[in-house]
Amino acid sequence: MSAGPLVRVLLVEDDVRVARVNREWLERDEAVHVIGTAATCAQAHELLRALKPDLVLLDVHLPDGSGAELLRAWRTAGEWVNVVMVTAAGDEATVRATLAFGVLDYLIKPFGGSRLAEAVARHRLRARFSQGRFTQADLDRFRGVAASEEALPKGVDAHTLERVAAALLSALPEALSAEDLGSRVGLSRVTAWRYLEFLVRSGQAELAHLYGAAGRPAKLYRART
Repeated sequence: MSAGPLVRVLLVEDDVRVARVNREWLERDEAVHVIGTAATCAQAHELLRALKPDLVLLDVHLPDGSGAELLRAWRTAGEWVNVVMVTAAGDEATVRATLAFGVLDYLIKPFGGSRLAEAVARHRLRARFSQGRFTQADLDRFRGVAASEEALPKGVDAHTLERVAAALLSALPEALSAEDLGSRVGLSRVTAWRYLEFLVRSGQAELAHLYGAAGRPAKLYRART
């Protein structure tokens, strides 16, 4: 099922098995196409220029160099393609270096398909605001916060809110219950409900009701686009 606009992905991974699994996870979304696979920095650089992907999944440790250094080279050259780091390296220096160069997301192995789908949803969210001028509301919505950290109500964390918003977007066109959403992002049903209700109040999600056999309505939530 398609979760949104077409996303053309370049996969940079030297482990053939991992690359195959990541590709299968990505292409569960019919609107995600893996248009190329690279196993080295040199191949990744060549395919980036030739294929012009929308999104790059980039491993840190590659046979001929560092994915972090490749990202640095791209940014220095003015190449601002969205990049998700997919790696077993979770050391602070690597994380800081890649975040400083505008990495979209950072996934530390092992991770699941739902977490990878969140990263794609985050790319789509950023891409929606890539044209034209930003308003403050646009920026706040992109970051997944109401206006600032201080503006969030007690019990709502900005980072968790961004993850919840991305997971809800990745589920489109489906609506999710608090329990379903919680299972996707590792939250309890009550905590997920609190974040979903905040997204409804802030205009980032809409509420639907599903009536079961007993006639009792169940709340479902859908991202607003």
